[in-house]
Amino acid sequence: MASLLNNSKLRRFLVYGLLIFFVAGALITGQWLLKVHSVLQKSASEPVSAILVLGGSIQREIYAAELAKTNPKIPILISQGSADPCIWLLFQRAGAPLDQVLLEKCAHSTFDNFKFSLPILQSWQVKKVKVITSPSHLPRAQWLAQIMLGSHGIWVDIELAQQKGMPGNREFWLKTSLDLIRATVWVFLSQFNLPECSNVIPLSSVDIQTWHPDSFKCEKYIF
Repeated sequence: MASLLNNSKLRRFLVYGLLIFFVAGALITGQWLLKVHSVLQKSASEPVSAILVLGGSIQREIYAAELAKTNPKIPILISQGSADPCIWLLFQRAGAPLDQVLLEKCAHSTFDNFKFSLPILQSWQVKKVKVITSPSHLPRAQWLAQIMLGSHGIWVDIELAQQKGMPGNREFWLKTSLDLIRATVWVFLSQFNLPECSNVIPLSSVDIQTWHPDSFKCEKYIF
């Protein structure tokens, strides 16, 4: 009988403990979401202070080069884009400045684009970023940007570079669903650990003379 009573007390203790844990977790999460919402509302009214270009199509880099001509003081981050000399040649041909452009070379997916871009944007103290992608990359790129960057107080404006030829990204519901689940988990983990890319190159440091024409191939594009 005593054993049964002890087991009953233990079960009640565990149930109450779990209930308190989940309630406390919900309250903490709710307060955090309200704080993030407040920060985002302030960030939305800020001017764009950086441009993030998602790799996957050289048309996005062409678009970014044109933006760089009219906004020479705004830093540009190109996340795993075309080969370094291709980007260098594009900016040179467009007459766009190179000094404010960084190439992030760690990303291998759209999820990675935002994961490795976030620490760089934070180091620039960015509150509002313009993300350059293609229509074929929506809505996944937009949702991931809003979740992953928005959870750290960065407001996202999406701007589309029109795609010519085969799309750089092909979207389907399973891919989008899995990425959204992964991004939601990452939001909480990233509050404690935020890995940085160890391979970030200033575009101005690319030495075009060291690149043999046969050592790289640029995606076909039309101006």
